[in-house]
Amino acid sequence: MLQRGTAFAHLLKVKLQIMNKKHLIIESILAVALVVLYILHFTSGKSSASTVTTTSTGTPIAQSANIAYVYIDSLLNNYDSYHDMRASLAQKQKSMEAELTNKGRNYEKAIGDYQEKAQKGLITRSEAQKLEQQLGAEQQNLVRLRDQLNQQLAEEEQVLNRRLINDIVVYLKEYNKDGRYNFIMSNTFGGSLLNCPDSLNITKEVLVGLNEKYGATKKTATK
Repeated sequence: MLQRGTAFAHLLKVKLQIMNKKHLIIESILAVALVVLYILHFTSGKSSASTVTTTSTGTPIAQSANIAYVYIDSLLNNYDSYHDMRASLAQKQKSMEAELTNKGRNYEKAIGDYQEKAQKGLITRSEAQKLEQQLGAEQQNLVRLRDQLNQQLAEEEQVLNRRLINDIVVYLKEYNKDGRYNFIMSNTFGGSLLNCPDSLNITKEVLVGLNEKYGATKKTATK
């Protein structure tokens, strides 16, 4: 006979198990961003000096090249699109958890009804076996649904991450369309760029431009 305590313990395991961290999206983005934006090379059509140095990863950089950098973590933390996307994903998670919780409660109630009937002798042994099979199938369906929702949410998170990175890359190309910089590099606290002059930091102006562009796009979309 199915035990209600067992069902309740299983119900706890059925809870949606992603996005419990406040900065889950940004942690994933940073891992990608350090690769995607580590060196964003813009060709200006002009030749550089022949003297070459290298980054800590061995990437050659002409010493005469014009270089700038952005703090990618600060950029993302203050990018309005990031907060809107995170709120949207959190709302979807909440909806999915509500669906699972509702189905889990119905499942637990069905087990309680089955136990009560079995204890009072209101069902035959054959009927009891049939009910147990049905409840076992419902339990498997709950686990399957949980896995499907987790996969769906994880996939949407990956897509949002790529959208954010694409927004930054596209804007940086627009920002640098005059070819003023040969390299725009990403930086984070404790990252590869350990000693960077503040004069090369363009994070603030890039952030302003990003938010202005996103704000204009958002305003147009709501019309």
